[in-house]
Amino acid sequence: MADRLFGYAAKASALITLILLVAILATLTMSAWPAISKYGLSFLTSTTWDPVQEDFGGLVMIYGTLATSVIALLIAVPVSFGIALFLTELSPAWLKRPLGTAIELLAAVPSIVYGMWGLLVFGPVLATYVQQPIQAMTADVPFLGAFFSGPPVGIGILSAGIILAIMVIPFIASVMRDVFEVTPPMLKESAYGLGATTWEVVSKVVLPYTKTGVIGGIMLGLGRAIGETMAVTFVIGNFNQLDSLSLFQAANSITSALANEFAEAGEGLHQAALMYLGLVLFFITFVILSLSKVLLAQLRKSEGAKS
Repeated sequence: MADRLFGYAAKASALITLILLVAILATLTMSAWPAISKYGLSFLTSTTWDPVQEDFGGLVMIYGTLATSVIALLIAVPVSFGIALFLTELSPAWLKRPLGTAIELLAAVPSIVYGMWGLLVFGPVLATYVQQPIQAMTADVPFLGAFFSGPPVGIGILSAGIILAIMVIPFIASVMRDVFEVTPPMLKESAYGLGATTWEVVSKVVLPYTKTGVIGGIMLGLGRAIGETMAVTFVIGNFNQLDSLSLFQAANSITSALANEFAEAGEGLHQAALMYLGLVLFFITFVILSLSKVLLAQLRKSEGAKS
């Protein structure tokens, strides 16, 4: 009887989770339906966001969300890999525990603290010592100069991406460290005994053995970056126009738009457009999760082909 009750409880938990997911999707769709019926898929390609004239498009927010998340991953993944590699393979025993604890404590810092620090401290430093020198070096370079145009004020897509990278590094590094540590010591010791270097052991033994966990940690960090609100709101600039693809220009993200405008949006098309943005964010996360599953399936298939 106890086993049956446990089985029923586990099945009910799974069903409740699925029901909640479907309910959220249905609620978002119903709330966004006025905007969906008026704009359709053109909402995804329009850069206009004018609450006064009730003309809405979500491309600026979608671009800001994806651009900042990609920048965050490009920075956070190599740094997190280096941290995990150092903690598991290179760190002395006396440093491993305090350093690991310090990195995990970064995840406990509230996002609004990151946002205020980014706006008041990191932004001016970025503008003075990074943005202005880069603009001076790339001003006359065709195409490349366009990516670094705009006022170097320390607020924009690049600043938001770097702040997000700092926020997701603890998550990715912690997961990578944990999965690296579950690699059987016998495998690593055998590789070292055959004369392999530390990098060869990591690339040929540890990473193939733990690739599922590593990809899972990266996806966890990406989900954290896409869904972050307050830190991005402080440093992205909250500018609802897409004048260029410069990394220095102020922009907006889906979460920032929702945080800034939802409380003041009146019932009708404005509120429906914001819910449409929430629905788009839901599908972005769903697509990312699906792509990660496909990637893992392809990796397993390639292993089977080699064997």
